[in-house]
Amino acid sequence: MSRNGSVEAKATRQARLRRGMFLLPSLFTAGNIGAGYFSITQTIAAIGGNGDAHTHLDWAAIAILFAIPFDALDGRIARMTNTTSDFGKELDSLADVITFGVAPSLLAYIWGFYFLPESINEQLRQHLFQAGGFICFLYLIGGASRLARFNISHDAQPRNPGRADRKYFVGMPIPAAAGMLAATVHFFNAYPVEAWWVAILWLILVGLCGFLMVSTWRFWSGKEINLAERHPFQLLFLLSIVFYVAIRYSQVVLFSVALVYMFSGIWARAAYSWSRRRRRPGTELPAVQGSAASEPDPATHS
Repeated sequence: MSRNGSVEAKATRQARLRRGMFLLPSLFTAGNIGAGYFSITQTIAAIGGNGDAHTHLDWAAIAILFAIPFDALDGRIARMTNTTSDFGKELDSLADVITFGVAPSLLAYIWGFYFLPESINEQLRQHLFQAGGFICFLYLIGGASRLARFNISHDAQPRNPGRADRKYFVGMPIPAAAGMLAATVHFFNAYPVEAWWVAILWLILVGLCGFLMVSTWRFWSGKEINLAERHPFQLLFLLSIVFYVAIRYSQVVLFSVALVYMFSGIWARAAYSWSRRRRRPGTELPAVQGSAASEPDPATHS
């Protein structure tokens, strides 16, 4: 083979490899969508009334939790392989609407309100049905608005600035909000709510998650964690421990992590308001540069 022929063959192989690298992040996004679709089908299956509704609802919650790593990895892989694109960004946003918007809102409604027994006051039961459907819809609108705000924001700043050397999300990321709802369902073994007072608490939690998504409060992004550091064995060892604990004690661990993250944003806002009251009038905290208005590691691949 001539020298020119070998050069052309090498260029062809590199082009094919490049196309394969563009496809890799999209596979993670497709996994995200697949998990959301599976969650929706399992939630619908729970309505069948075969006596195993909690099994279907638990699988629906697990699917949402399982999709969070997919959503976190697709963007990072796209950046590591230099295969980011506007198409990947939009595809990731649409995937998040399905998996972290539609799926958890449907799960929240069916688990928290659909199976309320007829033994409770009929008027109260009807009110909870209606309020539950409305609040779950508001959660979905809040999630979609959160994603839309990210798509048009370039350097959004939280209302309560944090440390200048860290980056923050503006508002609670939609995967974190969905994780909070799914982790709660999983924590209670997905047995449907049957007490009216529990349904009211669930109503408050779903509404709170929806509000936090559209808020301008800061939430820790975790982007200062560098997974590219050259400590493969230490990192693998640590990830193995984390993975084992998360699987073995999934109900307690996932619920605790989701709850702590949600209240970390609330605490940060309360602490900022308290510190402002203590300062003299006319003084302001310096604005934080580089705050993140995006979802965790949004995919911007082709």
